[in-house]
Amino acid sequence: MMRKLIIILSSAFIIFMTVLFIYYLLKGDTSRWQVALGGVLVSALPLFLLRLKNNPFNIPIIISYFIFLFCSLFLGSISSFYLHYKWWDSTLHFFKAIYIGVVGIALYKRLIPENVRSGVSAAMLFLFVLSLAVFSSLIWEIYEFLGDLTFTHTMQRGGNTDTMYDLLCGCAGGLLIAIYSGARKQKV
Repeated sequence: MMRKLIIILSSAFIIFMTVLFIYYLLKGDTSRWQVALGGVLVSALPLFLLRLKNNPFNIPIIISYFIFLFCSLFLGSISSFYLHYKWWDSTLHFFKAIYIGVVGIALYKRLIPENVRSGVSAAMLFLFVLSLAVFSSLIWEIYEFLGDLTFTHTMQRGGNTDTMYDLLCGCAGGLLIAIYSGARKQKV
């Protein structure tokens, strides 16, 4: 089931982004064809999970990945939601931090043996999840900054205010999932 889902979602998104890439390339819309080309590449990433003996991610994580791609690449960049809806960017930063925290928890459960996990405190798990989510926000903001320096000049239209607001939303999402993971660990 998981294998089939990854193949279907990845293939559909690759085809969708390839069509957009060709369309915007022929139109001469540099910004949009670059986003669509990036979409082709990142939608192929889950196909590498098929090579793993034990895929550490469940179906909701895989589906959430493609929802995030659709919302950020197609709706956000290509359909200009980032420009027309000021809340769109910060909402995606909030969701991304929660998503990365959930991915971190999944990897933690898959890669750390049960006998070792039982000795990890709720506070340590809280710090791990929070750090991972906040770090992802930091990396994303560096990506936006470097993108504006080299290619697009449209990723940080709000300058420092946009960066700080995005980081705060990422921290809030990370804090939310970290509290949840710490509370669940404490119950166990």
